[in-house]
Amino acid sequence: MKAVGLYRHLPIDHPESLLDLEVEAPVATGRDLLVEVKAVSVNPVDAKRRIAGKDQAETAPKILGWDAAGVVTAAGPDCRLFKPGDAVYYAGSVIRPGSNSQWQLVDERIVGRKPANLAFAEAAALPLTTLTAWELMFDRMGISKAGAHEGRSVLILGGAGGVGSIAIQLAKKLAKLKVTASASRPVSIAWCRSLGADETVDHSRPIEKREFDFILCFHSSDHYWRSFPAIAKPQGRIGLIVRTTRPVDLAILHDKSIAVCLEGMFTRSTFQTPDLKAQHEVLEETAGLVEAGVLKGTMTRNLGRIDAANLRKAHKMLEDGHVTGKLVLEGWPR
Repeated sequence: MKAVGLYRHLPIDHPESLLDLEVEAPVATGRDLLVEVKAVSVNPVDAKRRIAGKDQAETAPKILGWDAAGVVTAAGPDCRLFKPGDAVYYAGSVIRPGSNSQWQLVDERIVGRKPANLAFAEAAALPLTTLTAWELMFDRMGISKAGAHEGRSVLILGGAGGVGSIAIQLAKKLAKLKVTASASRPVSIAWCRSLGADETVDHSRPIEKREFDFILCFHSSDHYWRSFPAIAKPQGRIGLIVRTTRPVDLAILHDKSIAVCLEGMFTRSTFQTPDLKAQHEVLEETAGLVEAGVLKGTMTRNLGRIDAANLRKAHKMLEDGHVTGKLVLEGWPR
């Protein structure tokens, strides 16, 4: 089968940073589904994993990709949730080969049915960012998705990115919060407002010193750390998805009893937690919300076929910054 992968962890401008490959198709066992991948989207984690371990060479091709939509072609004997022919979407697992391949094995407990009103490309844009925002807000931070915190304020740092694009909608449509999203360019400001943000602030300038009940930080946790005490309310909650790169001072949050919540979307699949199926349930609920018109897709650009050249282009765009919404690739070269 066709795939895109790497043997060396190289800068994206290097022609061998991502390669077109032919690899053996896998076989479904246990609770695994074998999915024919129709479309993928690209996330910052793809670029980060591409350069991680840059001093080592892979003995077997490393296949990246953690967002996909496709059709189940086979199911392991223990599968109960899906069957061949089902259209699905999912974010996969970082400890298994990724979605940049024509067929992929994925545990059915982290898979959802594709929203019926979305094409495969549109559906592929949603899983990873939706799971990240949903788990951070509702599981880690305890924000009520039923509106029990209606009217409280949330600041979303990085509102126009993939996770921010979903978080704005979840915060406005489900949690009923007053949403302030950070954006610095006219196109990203317009994008955030189109998704439901009540207002925007320019993150290229110091954040205005006013307090928020919740802060969702979707980029550069180090950069914002010392600002948090001034912009979080007493007993406020901060959610982080980006790792800090240096030690941080927790004491500066102590006087206000500010809580910090960390979200790793791959925690459940990596450690096979007892609640692994929760990701299936989130994706199923999301599909219903999309079909009902409560949530809308976040694909902003389809870069064409799934091949090394287009994936290198996508990685480059993410590394350069300023991507609004999600980048998607669809179909395979003949």
